[in-house]
Amino acid sequence: MTDTTKTAAEQDRVLIFDTTLRDGEQSPGATMTHDEKLEIAALLDEMGVDIIEAGFPIASEGDFDAVSAIAKQSRNATICGLARANYKDIDRCWEAVKHAKSPRIHTFIGTSPLHRAIPNLDMDQMAERIHDTVSHARNLCDNIQWSPMDATRTEHDYLCRVVEIAIKAGATTINIPDTVGYTAPRESADLIRMLLERVPGADTVVFATHCHNDLGMATANALAAVEAGARQIECTINGLGERAGNTALEEVVMALKVRNDIMPFRTGIDTTKIMNISRKVAAVSGFPVQFNKAIVGKNAFAHESGIHQDGMLKNAQTFEIMRPADVGLADTSLVMGKHSGRAALRAKLKDLGYDLADNQLNDVFVRFKALADRKKEVYDDDIVALIQDQVTSAEHDILQLKRLRVVCGTEGPQEAEMTLTVEGVDHSIDATGDGPVDAAFNAVKMIYPHSAKLHLYQVHAVTEGTDAQATVSVRLEEDGKIATGQAADTDTVVASVKAYVNALNRLIHRRQKSAPGADVKDVHYTSHA
Repeated sequence: MTDTTKTAAEQDRVLIFDTTLRDGEQSPGATMTHDEKLEIAALLDEMGVDIIEAGFPIASEGDFDAVSAIAKQSRNATICGLARANYKDIDRCWEAVKHAKSPRIHTFIGTSPLHRAIPNLDMDQMAERIHDTVSHARNLCDNIQWSPMDATRTEHDYLCRVVEIAIKAGATTINIPDTVGYTAPRESADLIRMLLERVPGADTVVFATHCHNDLGMATANALAAVEAGARQIECTINGLGERAGNTALEEVVMALKVRNDIMPFRTGIDTTKIMNISRKVAAVSGFPVQFNKAIVGKNAFAHESGIHQDGMLKNAQTFEIMRPADVGLADTSLVMGKHSGRAALRAKLKDLGYDLADNQLNDVFVRFKALADRKKEVYDDDIVALIQDQVTSAEHDILQLKRLRVVCGTEGPQEAEMTLTVEGVDHSIDATGDGPVDAAFNAVKMIYPHSAKLHLYQVHAVTEGTDAQATVSVRLEEDGKIATGQAADTDTVVASVKAYVNALNRLIHRRQKSAPGADVKDVHYTSHA
């Protein structure tokens, strides 16, 4: 039976390893800018994440620069970089993380039969490479994490063998990845127990669990591993990650907090900061959080059923197992209007988890007043959309929407009259299309020719009513490179064009960084995503 009598101080500490900036960013279309990465890293550090995997330094100059900058700015968290099992990767990783207060090198190699075939190594050759590369990493840094990629599909005897080799070579953390989301909770727990029992020296290192959500079991698998003896969980904000995503940080942290009676483990996470960073990651990645997502979804603390509402009014615990305030969410959804002042807006923003500087507040206030003039009531979600829209806007964008007018009819093509500012110069044009959004997008293409293809166009209403704000996500692809834009407005067509232009600007900015001195007016620009 689980011991539930331990005080919080006596409970085993579970380290939270966040890989939003590495594994999360590998989601197609989720690429973040340099400044966005630094901002997310600062929020992770502030909320108490123990280890931040800041990126894959060898992947690109942009990744290296971001990891290096995060390492230099970090105050509390260990900053980790990823490296394949070769000296070049490991050396580059060390160069990026070495300035951190607490640096870590994370090196890996695929150990399952399928993954051993990729570098064409037999078991002995792979074992030798693991020994040599982990030893090399340990000579550079005293904090080394090693991962046998696809561990859950690796033969148990061989997995024990290579884990023992990595420990003897100097690894201080052994991460056991369920790389393809294949395993189930019982197997996840049994695998950790088996390694702890069979591998010599297993009690001298920290075992970690890294789960993917392909079968919807990432959180369950991670928690099962912890109960079996793992003391580090690898996860991402909002469960962002390749394919179906990773274990969601907010889910494992709140599960350990709410069900501490049966899982007596503690983390160092300030859970009141969860909603703020969830919204930030959704905004910069262009991946909106599904409404019914656990902990951070729009409906996670919403009650529509009459029976549920009645119970909530009598006692919130009737239908809520945690308080909204525990994750940084306001308890109530108060309506703001055009007569609300700066003080009221600041208080509302604080309730929603945003602490803005005066200049930021002034900008949001102007936008809030403009919105209040167009809407009868401004709800919490409207204000959050304003903040997110501000995140995706940039003062120095090459393209800026200045004016848009669409003409719709029941017959013939729709028309769009647009003025688009390109590098400070206004350009106006009329365009037609199959619907108002298509016409508006065609107008952008005519003013600023490009070859990017539209891969995603997604609209959802922030609040209810015909005057609701629409949040639009647009994903563009060109030559295998992807950029995402997002915008909100009470006019769906305006929001659509803003999101489209935002995605184009991201493509342009990335081209400028990847090709110094290139002419940004070149219609065949490319992005690095």
